[in-house]
Amino acid sequence: MTTDIEALLAARAQKDLLRFITCGSVDDGKSTLIGRLLFDAKHIFEDQLASVDRDSKKWGTTGEAMDLALLVDGLQSEREQGITIDVAYRFFATPARTFIIADTPGHEQYTRNMATGASTADLAIILVDARKGMQTQTQRHSFICSLLGIEQIVLAVNKMDLIDYDQARYQAIVDDYMQFATELGLKGVQTLPVSALTGDHVVQRGEAMDWYEGPTLMELLEAARPGDMGYPVKPGQAQRGLRLPIQYVNRQRSDFRGFAGSLAAGTVMVGQAIEVLPSHRQSVVERILTPQGDVQQAGPGEAVTLTLADEIDISRGDVLVDPTKKTSRS
Repeated sequence: MTTDIEALLAARAQKDLLRFITCGSVDDGKSTLIGRLLFDAKHIFEDQLASVDRDSKKWGTTGEAMDLALLVDGLQSEREQGITIDVAYRFFATPARTFIIADTPGHEQYTRNMATGASTADLAIILVDARKGMQTQTQRHSFICSLLGIEQIVLAVNKMDLIDYDQARYQAIVDDYMQFATELGLKGVQTLPVSALTGDHVVQRGEAMDWYEGPTLMELLEAARPGDMGYPVKPGQAQRGLRLPIQYVNRQRSDFRGFAGSLAAGTVMVGQAIEVLPSHRQSVVERILTPQGDVQQAGPGEAVTLTLADEIDISRGDVLVDPTKKTSRS
């Protein structure tokens, strides 16, 4: 038995790891999509299914049908309201590779939680409700993905079953988003129509959309190239403005407050001015701590903890930027 477990762990260790997030506007079906992905990929235990079936009846979010979103919406307040509030992480594996999913909230007031989930992602699935088209949060989340250097974007036009699988409507949404993506500087965006509720084009192909000849979502995920520790350092990244998404506030003692994260772009130096987004408060870097000790400067991909000259309210999901280069996307 021990040998079998060791063999399984060894096999998994040889697979590529892809970290990805689901994001977009509220009620676009992000949690349902992940639930469908896990369900159709057969990564749900029987006791989990029984629990979801029981809770689906309790909360009544989908009538008599099983609500697969409950697989990731774990907080009681999320189940009561039928929304995602915090980031929910799930692990699963296929014969091709292993995955870590971050299901992020769509509500505007929880945008910082979305930024936290995006801060270590290699790929982003941006969902759009086929009935509503691109929303403000669709644009906001796309901008955050661009800001944090996520270059692999999948636009999933969801709830196609609610518009009778209309190809013309799907294409109009794709055209609208691609124009926005071009303005934002996003390249290589891949698009597909899905129905998370029925499972069309999530893991299995759907006969109702035989006009779509591209890959399923699972096929796209298995073909995507994984990043190096979530932050593949690309030529020119060091010349971009500072982008440091805060992943953790370190209070190891009462007189110490450090802000930890991995540099998505740019460099940071002791004595450098920084600005906190979205509050726009500014301060100066006092110390840069790394696993190897204090340093005077750090660059893209490095994990650091910063201390600042001023007491500023900074939380997980905020982003530290260079105030002189905060609008640069070069």
